[in-house]
Amino acid sequence: MTTFQRPLPEARGLGMTSQRARDRLVERLAAKGIADRRVLDVLRQLPRHLFVDEALATRAYEDDALPIGQGQTISQPYIVARMTELVLEHGRPRRVLEVGTGSGYQCAVLASLVEQVCTVERIEELLRTARRRFRKLGLANIRSRHDDGRLGWPDQAPFDAIIVTAAGTDLEEALLTQLAPTGVLVAPVGPSGLQRLVRVRAGEDGWIREMIAEVSFVPLLGGVG
Repeated sequence: MTTFQRPLPEARGLGMTSQRARDRLVERLAAKGIADRRVLDVLRQLPRHLFVDEALATRAYEDDALPIGQGQTISQPYIVARMTELVLEHGRPRRVLEVGTGSGYQCAVLASLVEQVCTVERIEELLRTARRRFRKLGLANIRSRHDDGRLGWPDQAPFDAIIVTAAGTDLEEALLTQLAPTGVLVAPVGPSGLQRLVRVRAGEDGWIREMIAEVSFVPLLGGVG
């Protein structure tokens, strides 16, 4: 677990990017059912407006997904909070793998709550930008890699938790093999329009899948770009 450092003055924000805007977002998330105070406290502090283009900064504390370029999005704050909550529900994991760094926001939330996050991104430009954000916030417990996220990060396995931030047609076997015996994987699964957020844990007779909610994510693609 780490505490991010806010550079001044841009992380403080003004008006629609101010602390008051963050507080209102957290109130909305709590009203929608996010109950883990650890998650809410991180979202209250973390400057989401630094993870989007400056032209969209005034919308950063709306509970909406926003474009970040390259056909990708920064996830809706509620979804970020819910996926993080699902990972933490049965104990705080020590090491987490994130598949799909994107803007870096989900990764920064996780890094504020666990000992280490390993994150993999297939689009090099997005990864470079995310790395700059991590450095700016003083998040030193993140390891990142430019690679096909569907392959995970075998050299760093096993992981206590895995979060996938794009939707595959099914769970990736390579990721399941990198999960620790008592670990948890949270991922959206299914084609566009029929996606479900799934939590997976190991059971006596194989993997136990828990369907959480209907969701909408960009597709999980292979290769690198």
